[in-house]
Amino acid sequence: MPCLLCGSSNQAELTGEIVIHFSGLKNLDKPDVWVFPKLFVCLDCTYSHFTVPQRELDSIARTLEISSPTSESSAGDVELSSGLASQVGSRNWQIIGY
Repeated sequence: MPCLLCGSSNQAELTGEIVIHFSGLKNLDKPDVWVFPKLFVCLDCTYSHFTVPQRELDSIARTLEISSPTSESSAGDVELSSGLASQVGSRNWQIIGY
C-alpha cells in the first residue's frame, strides 16, 4: 500500500513498543497503556502509522470514560510523525511534529 501522505512505496514495516500516557494533571493517577503494534514508516517523507489493538483501545476508552467501540469493529488507526499528540475523532490518534 502506498504512503498515505506522499504516495511513495518506499516503506518499512517495523515492530513497536509504545506506552500511551494520559495528559493533564487530572490523569496522573491513570495507568499507562502498553501497545506493541506493527509500525509502517515511509522512508521518503517519514509519515508513520500503526493500529491500536481492540483490547488496548477498549482500555483507553474505559480510562477516558468514553464509549468504547464494539469488539466487532476494527481497531483505531494511529498516525505518527514525531512530536505533539492530538486526538482526532473517537478512535483515531495522530501525532504531528517537526
